Amino acid sequence: MKPKKMFKIAMLAFIILLCGSINHSFADDGYDLWLKYNKISDSQKLSEYQAAISSVVVMGDSPTCKVIKDELQKGLSGMLGKDISFSDSIEKDGTLAIYTLKELGDEEFIIKNLRVDDKDCIIIASGKDIGLLYGTFDLLRMMQTGKSLDNLNISSKPKIQIRVLNHWDNRNGSIERGYAGKSLWKWDELPDTVDSRYTDYARANASLGINGSVLNNVNSDAVFFTTEYLKKIAKLADVFRPYGIKVYLSIRYTLPSQMKTENGIGPLQTADPLDPTVIEWWKDKAQEIYKYIPDFGGFLVKANSEGQPGPQDYDKTHADGANLLADAIAPYGGIVMYRAFVYDPDVDPDRAKRAYMEFMPLDEQFKSNVLVQAKNGPVDFQPREPVQPLFGAMVHTPVMAELQVTQEYLGWSTHLVYLAPMWKEYLEFDTYAKGEGSTMAKVIDGSVHDNKLTGIAGVSNTGDDRNWCGHFFAQSNWFAYGRLAWDHELTAEEIAEDWIKMSITTDSDAINTIKTMMMGTWEACINYQEPLGLHHQMDNSHYGPGPQISRASRIDWTPAYYNKADENGIGFDRSSTGSDFTSQYFSPWKEIFDNIETCPDKYLLWFHHVAWDYKMKSGRTLWDELCVKYYEGTDYVEQMAKTWESMKDKVDPEIFDHVTAKLNQHVIDSAKWRDTCIQYFQGFSKMPIPESVKNN
Repeated sequence: MKPKKMFKIAMLAFIILLCGSINHSFADDGYDLWLKYNKISDSQKLSEYQAAISSVVVMGDSPTCKVIKDELQKGLSGMLGKDISFSDSIEKDGTLAIYTLKELGDEEFIIKNLRVDDKDCIIIASGKDIGLLYGTFDLLRMMQTGKSLDNLNISSKPKIQIRVLNHWDNRNGSIERGYAGKSLWKWDELPDTVDSRYTDYARANASLGINGSVLNNVNSDAVFFTTEYLKKIAKLADVFRPYGIKVYLSIRYTLPSQMKTENGIGPLQTADPLDPTVIEWWKDKAQEIYKYIPDFGGFLVKANSEGQPGPQDYDKTHADGANLLADAIAPYGGIVMYRAFVYDPDVDPDRAKRAYMEFMPLDEQFKSNVLVQAKNGPVDFQPREPVQPLFGAMVHTPVMAELQVTQEYLGWSTHLVYLAPMWKEYLEFDTYAKGEGSTMAKVIDGSVHDNKLTGIAGVSNTGDDRNWCGHFFAQSNWFAYGRLAWDHELTAEEIAEDWIKMSITTDSDAINTIKTMMMGTWEACINYQEPLGLHHQMDNSHYGPGPQISRASRIDWTPAYYNKADENGIGFDRSSTGSDFTSQYFSPWKEIFDNIETCPDKYLLWFHHVAWDYKMKSGRTLWDELCVKYYEGTDYVEQMAKTWESMKDKVDPEIFDHVTAKLNQHVIDSAKWRDTCIQYFQGFSKMPIPESVKNN
């Protein structure tokens, strides 16, 4: 062969090899989340969309309208495979017209097919620009998920007003309960250098209807309230504003005794909420905050909890503490989100009762711009808890739900656990606060008690990892939280399907396979960690199993405190013969939970100490049932790994390899949970693992 020809062949081989390498290196790294806007692969659907939208009219020139234009340019050109023209008037069929309509609410939008000036159009209308942005994202999502653009007659508005992400981020860049790298906020660079990732974060949240961001840890640092940091925070607020996102700050209650205001007030000798000098200090600080951030959302407060200072340090109530702050920011339209995650510095006989005991007597004492923010369950974001009894019980004070998007107790960003089924179980729980139909969802959206102010919070799982969430599938939980915060009537299945289509694939077989896999992950996690109502069985890292741990600085931080395993049985007696936690619920739950025979299996060991040989509804003994559940959990994870392996040729190779590595560790971890717990509890039960379970 001639040298020249050999050179050409070698170069061709090199190019092919290089291209193969480039394709894999620049595969989907997860950065674009659910906003990929890949070209529509279905030719019939592509033709339909190209005919439906050939030009765009955005009537307005605000910063938000510019965002709308940019998003449509990116989304439509990407999905349709061609440039989209923008004009100032409706000139032809196939025009997408976007404009404000004062009859609609600020965030409410409509999407309709209409004849305008004898032209076939799709219109998006809202009372304000931010509603137009939400409508724009909704239309783009419809196209990403293959929905028809014929006969459109959509009307949508959020069921909950305040929809925030809580970032437990610290000044040094670390994140408490963060499993996806360091904080997004680069405080050392702000305000002079503004990372483009802030805009991408805002886009992602706006696409879901999230309208607020609490920037710092609930275990707050005073530095965030200095003038230097308020200027940094103001720069973030400038980036977020066109996307409808307000910034909020977590406060440390003793700020007045730690620092001066801009006008030189402080440090004071006290932070007593009824002291006139403290009242003046907070008014002065509020004035300074709003000078830099005119649309500042307000404060999140963790007080008298886990060592944090609060009004009780001065013999004042939580209402006194909240109202001090509420009065300071009320003139500017700010709100206070006051967390109900409290328990005594001294050990409570049953800390699950504490929030109800402390906040119920204060129900009529909070100012109108205060929300009590309660975790979904009464202890601490466990894989499964019964609903926090405060929901529905507080009549005059709005109670907002705090959900944890980051998986503190559910395998961090290593285990694949889709959380929408969990949140739906809570949201659909009927509190019976005003009789049947008083679901938790209707409590937090204000329907049950006619609350005028409503809210929901999600503890964020974002970090500076390239894919934002550490585990690619953890993106689905950010997505699901935002979708449910906007509309809690959506099902976990339809949210999962949308996310898969927007993030992974539009192949129908793959969609169904992955969706089915996702839907069982939460129950599997419960089974291999804490089945039948067990809870708080993790080690000190909150990751691995630790049922044997019985010593800590607080007894109620130990798994043994909650499992109460002994030779007679297992479980925490919260019935009327125990701690009487059951009395905090409305009937009929009070009676159902109180009776071991009627208590649902999934809550059994939460409410009762049960004998090892107790006969379950399945006909098995409690011990055998525990073993069955532990093995069902690990069996599911093992099968999930096999299911994912079958997706190798249907998903992006980088996503596939990333998830495969996570699942391999997930299989190992779930088996460790199962074996550690069974072995420990077997030391008390003295019963063998059923052969049918081991050999299955």
